[in-house]
Amino acid sequence: MATQASKGSKGTALVTGASSGIGAVYADRLARRGYDLILVARDGQRLQGLAARLTQETGRHVDAVSADLTVKADMRRIEERLRADRAITMLVNNAGVGASAPLIDSDIDELEKMIDLNVTALTRLTAAVVPGFVERGNGVVINISSIVALAPELLNGTYSGTKAYVLNLTQSLHHEVGAKGVQLQAVLPGATSTAFWDHAGLAIENLPAQIVMTAEDMVDAALAGLDQGELVTIPALPDAADWDRLNSARQQLQPNLSHKVPAERYTRAKAAA
Repeated sequence: MATQASKGSKGTALVTGASSGIGAVYADRLARRGYDLILVARDGQRLQGLAARLTQETGRHVDAVSADLTVKADMRRIEERLRADRAITMLVNNAGVGASAPLIDSDIDELEKMIDLNVTALTRLTAAVVPGFVERGNGVVINISSIVALAPELLNGTYSGTKAYVLNLTQSLHHEVGAKGVQLQAVLPGATSTAFWDHAGLAIENLPAQIVMTAEDMVDAALAGLDQGELVTIPALPDAADWDRLNSARQQLQPNLSHKVPAERYTRAKAAA
């Protein structure tokens, strides 16, 4: 089903995981920026309440869609909406879950579900919307990653791996379609005050208060980064030059990551053996 943009709209933003936390704040901020909304989450009742409030407060058209992105039929339904609805100008891939226990103490089935949501669903939704953005020469994809993408020693390694995937995918897509009118942004929040921590098995009360940001501050900072054209936004990072140096060091490695012969330190070791 295609939506018709309401008067003065910047188009329609589809936000996943929109019923609470970061997703709900994105919905609020984008509606106030002039976007109509398609809000996607499992909790249909809470979603309907948010949609009604935002419509009343902002006058924007808000469509609440109850869907579980780990269920194939639901996923296909949202993918089709992204392909068919030409009013959509932004996708916010926010839906995700986390884990804090070590791998050996984790339920592997739960980790697989996390991969399904954090990686597979995000990839499929992005792949569904980007071709249309390229065709129309306009569109924005915001992918919510995490600082653990840069710090695999924190929390659960599978979780940090999924968020590193989100960062890599965003950077790669920018290389592929950034010059074709599609704006990409990976947002790397630190600890944020949401229900995420309860699901991850680590109550937020156990974290030092000085490292926990509110969801409102996090989203406002992320949107400021979007406005400034940042590909990677780390809301808590005081000096953006720190990220620039890290990224530059990564890029400097590229010419030497693949050669015909092994590095000399390995051939010397072989000769000495």
